[in-house]
Amino acid sequence: MKKGLIMEGGAMRGMFTAGVIDVMMEHGIEFDGAIGVSAGAAFGVNYKSRQIGRAIRYNERFCNDKRYCSLWNLIRDGNLYSKDFCYGEVPLVHDPFDFEAYEANPMEFHLVCTDIATGKPHYHKFKGREDHEFDWIRASASMPLVSEIVEIDGLKLLDGGIADAIPLQYFESIGYTRNVVILTQHAEYDKKESVAMPFIRFLYRKYPALVQAIEVRHLMYNAQRDYVNRQEAAGKALVIRPAEPLPVKRLTKDPAVLRATYNIGRATAEKRLNDIRNYLA
Repeated sequence: MKKGLIMEGGAMRGMFTAGVIDVMMEHGIEFDGAIGVSAGAAFGVNYKSRQIGRAIRYNERFCNDKRYCSLWNLIRDGNLYSKDFCYGEVPLVHDPFDFEAYEANPMEFHLVCTDIATGKPHYHKFKGREDHEFDWIRASASMPLVSEIVEIDGLKLLDGGIADAIPLQYFESIGYTRNVVILTQHAEYDKKESVAMPFIRFLYRKYPALVQAIEVRHLMYNAQRDYVNRQEAAGKALVIRPAEPLPVKRLTKDPAVLRATYNIGRATAEKRLNDIRNYLA
């Protein structure tokens, strides 16, 4: 029995996930592998390095810093979240990511990107510092329209949530049979078609498979949500999600709101601790 942890994205809704995983780490809950999508990768990677509190700490500290997230960044280098600051200075200087602990932990950490040439998901097992440093994490979290395309090993990549937002089926396919799924949307959420489609069709006109993937993204997401619900009902997955819509927006820059969302994640995890332990036993 391989125990897996699946973390969807959602930009700053990921503060909910950060709260959940911090509580699980504090209580010594271990997994054989984890997979993150977008913010789920950017924040979830701290599980393998065992850095409790790191995600909320640096987001509170830098959320209002224009070097971190700003239109100035978008105009200057094509990324709302700065490539150099968010994926360079912060994890290497200001709040160092512990690569040694990451690489020493036997837990596998996978992430999802979208291959823009095919519109299909690209799954990658992130090995650590020598594996393109933080470029794979950046690629998984590079939201369309506000991020440059990330090129790694000949691939052109964007946000993994475009092609596989909740990769439970993928994790099951590689042998993970006991999975905890962290969602950042409440149970009644139903994803709608993006209102930005006219801009997406124009900006990515050279990548028709990517455009098609974004056109049907809402259908893919809702189908995956339904699959997760069926697996939960059958006892084949344990799902942790907020009970109601989170107070945070995708690009919230208010540290108090980020902290409140993080605390909702913590409270939700604390309430479900016995369920999680029993399910993984």
